[in-house]
Amino acid sequence: QVQLVESGGGLVQAGGSLRLSCAASGRTFSTYAMGWLRQAPGKERAFVAGITWNGGRTPYADSVKGRFTISRDTAKNTVYLQMNSLKPEDTAVYYCAGLRRPYAIVIPTAYTEYDYWGQGTQVTVSS
Repeated sequence: QVQLVESGGGLVQAGGSLRLSCAASGRTFSTYAMGWLRQAPGKERAFVAGITWNGGRTPYADSVKGRFTISRDTAKNTVYLQMNSLKPEDTAVYYCAGLRRPYAIVIPTAYTEYDYWGQGTQVTVSS
């Protein structure tokens, strides 16, 4: 079993930056693909970025390409999402999620495909 705990959310002005962290427990974390998804009020949970077990693939949603960067530190069992040039439309609850498929190389975009979830962290971008 894997438990995920996000941190790093907050209130920031448009154009600013935040770095989200997702600390994972469990010995098998290093073999799992991970993702960041977000949910704005009244909207479905949407894919933001993902990373394979070895960091070899890092797909992004079109809306965040060039602004967000996902990374992982296996030694620290942590996944990060660096968010730059934030926009008001980035406002949402951000969730860290994991796949219970060791060494998966395909990162799903559908939230229903993920097996493990954190509690979420609020990101609010003011204009």
